[in-house]
Amino acid sequence: MTGVALLRHTLATFIGALDSGAHGIIVPLLYTAEDAEKLVKSAKFPPKGQRGYGSPFPMGGFGVQSSTEYLQQANDGLLTIVQIETKEALQNVDAIAKVDGIDVLFVGPFDLGNNIGHPILDGTVHEELKVAIAKIQTAAKENKKSTGIYCTSGDQAREYADQGFNMVSVAADMIALPAYLTSALTSAKGSYVHGALNLGKGAVSGAANMLGPYGK
Repeated sequence: MTGVALLRHTLATFIGALDSGAHGIIVPLLYTAEDAEKLVKSAKFPPKGQRGYGSPFPMGGFGVQSSTEYLQQANDGLLTIVQIETKEALQNVDAIAKVDGIDVLFVGPFDLGNNIGHPILDGTVHEELKVAIAKIQTAAKENKKSTGIYCTSGDQAREYADQGFNMVSVAADMIALPAYLTSALTSAKGSYVHGALNLGKGAVSGAANMLGPYGK
């Protein structure tokens, strides 16, 4: 599946992504149920929405042979994911979750924490932020929607998966890749740089205790 994260949920941006063959869109900075309804109308073909029909590009990504088959499958096959990461979205999460056509409520815990006055500064999630995350999960379950959350380690991902989240990340690439490469290089050098071995181990273990979304 090819997913596309968008900087702003403007019509031109995400319609261009869908018309290029994206299987889903992740839309940040949503505020109200009206925002969600406008998003669905723009992303879905009639009768569910108002998306224009005619791009020659997306069919190949779905394994179908014709634009007609794509038209028939797209409304049910495309994922529409909204990020709940603002104070307003949290206040309106029940109404947002009720919008037909929204498939996933995705939690951005760092931005959500910032926006409700409880930023994650030392790796500790404030109790009120935990309550906010639980509220989003409950709203999704009550409206038969899936949930996702950005995690910074495998342990954290397991914790949220056990809570019922359907989508979890397990690491940030800009932390995981350097940690892996450091470990691999240390192993390749062997005992010649035994001291560096501890550095490599530290890099790997540090990924499990990130202080921010990118470990800084």
